[in-house]
Amino acid sequence: MRLPRRVPWESLGELEQVCSWIYGDEADADAKIHAVNRLAAWRATTALPHALESALALLTATLTDRASQGSTSRLSLRQSYATAIIRLVNGLVDPLQLGAYARSIASIAAQLGLPAWWIELRHAATHEDLPSIEVLREAAREAMGWLLSNYFLPTLSPSAPFVSEKASLRPLSPLLKQYKTLLKATTRDASLASRYQPQITKVLREIERWLAEAKVAADASVSATTLEWDTDGREDSTDEEDGREKWALERLCDALMERGALVPISKKKRALSGSSFAPSSTVVLIWDPLLTHLWNLHPSFPAALVSGITSRLVSPRSLTAGPGFRADIVPLSAEGPKPDVSYDRCLASWANWLVETCNSRAKDINDDLELKREDVAVTLITALGPGRDDADERKGARELLSALCSGHSNLERARKSLVALKGTSSSEWQEQDMRGMHERLGSLLAVVGDRDISSPATPSTDTPSTMALSREWPPGWCPAGEHSWKPCPLGVFVGP
Repeated sequence: MRLPRRVPWESLGELEQVCSWIYGDEADADAKIHAVNRLAAWRATTALPHALESALALLTATLTDRASQGSTSRLSLRQSYATAIIRLVNGLVDPLQLGAYARSIASIAAQLGLPAWWIELRHAATHEDLPSIEVLREAAREAMGWLLSNYFLPTLSPSAPFVSEKASLRPLSPLLKQYKTLLKATTRDASLASRYQPQITKVLREIERWLAEAKVAADASVSATTLEWDTDGREDSTDEEDGREKWALERLCDALMERGALVPISKKKRALSGSSFAPSSTVVLIWDPLLTHLWNLHPSFPAALVSGITSRLVSPRSLTAGPGFRADIVPLSAEGPKPDVSYDRCLASWANWLVETCNSRAKDINDDLELKREDVAVTLITALGPGRDDADERKGARELLSALCSGHSNLERARKSLVALKGTSSSEWQEQDMRGMHERLGSLLAVVGDRDISSPATPSTDTPSTMALSREWPPGWCPAGEHSWKPCPLGVFVGP
């Protein structure tokens, strides 16, 4: 849950007044002094957002410059301007160093829409000679204008459209293609492993940097909140970080599930391992190092990838028609795209391989596992449902479910609940139909562990009166008595 955000102003009218003092009349020094005093008073009571801290520092340097009239040394003014600009850039960029490897300040600034020459100015003021006073004055004027467009106006008018100049997220497919090429060479000739290892390590780091960029771009469509203005230590920062992580991993999994990545383009190479429902050993040797690397840095990655695979397997075929699919175009043909059975089976085998591998590795290190076999099986059972006969449409999902349930009695009982039901209307239901429903319900509840059912296959023989005494019913529900119950369609109430 996102907690309320603490701000120093009582209403937006106070912030709007400060904004008018700052940007109303360029020559009105008294108004800017009022703005500095108000910002200083706010800072004494609570932590200021980073934008207001930067505006206060820049205004103070500007007013000191105007009032000096040559009495203040140029070096002192240059240091004041430079410090304000350095703190503005650092305060925006540093919170977005989210990956396992550090990213360049220039790349993060480009995503935020910061002018590139500010980064050069920051570097010069920090590590080299201070820039001239003329350059620093121009930077301060431009920074105040940037704060107006990216903080004050979006905050004062949150419903107005916010035009972001952030760079779009670069495609991941070139990096995956480069990784695949390198691993193909090393798997064919093991003597090349040491030679290509530096390049493989570089690609892995680039993929991790891409994930960090994706975290920055996760909420780029929101408004200025992406710029991390609020630095007052909100308690929901962990939840926001988890949301960015999830969004970035989902984009990564989408790229991995494209043809040419985990699933080879050639249908001959999609052949599964003969001993188990898993990809061929050659394909596993190529992608296992990357998947293991991502799992070590992001423990939720296997669960995210399996979730993406299962969603794609059970979704309508039009949603997995490939990269050229357009949701806003209605095809004239009613048949729709033909199912790619080999693609689905290869994806399903990867999901089964991930579940088996994660379970075995978690046992070796005695670690808590986020990817549980029962959760994946229940998700598939719920999505497939009983009575659906879609042949090739969901063949991959059914094969995956069969592989997951194999050797697990409780899962096998739950899988049998997917046996097609006879086409019988509710008015023709017999006692055996009700018993079958009880069996399916019992097997599913036994898997998820909501109830302790010792023998779910045995139907209950209790009468309604005894069931009312021996069972806890959910709020709003109670069994009808033997004499008060009347047959009626579902959803229709028949009064006494």
